[in-house]
Amino acid sequence: MIIEAGGPVGRLIGLAGRRDLPAGVALRLPRCRSVHTLGMRFALDLVWLDGAGDVVRIDRAVQPCRVRTCRAARSVLETRAGGADAFLR
Repeated sequence: MIIEAGGPVGRLIGLAGRRDLPAGVALRLPRCRSVHTLGMRFALDLVWLDGAGDVVRIDRAVQPCRVRTCRAARSVLETRAGGADAFLR
């Protein structure tokens, strides 16, 4: 299941504020080319998507206190580390 980060507060909270989400859930951040993991307590998989929704890159197991950028992306899916494969088409 993919949920969308609604508005600036939803984007700010990200997955860090949603620790109660079950496995297999991703948070989609539209209009996003850069992600930080500051304040995270667990690693993330990042699935970068282009304007058509196709995968352009996957960053696996991004540890807390890191920054990742993908200039080709138009949005990104954040999921717990190890969960990216569930969202590949």
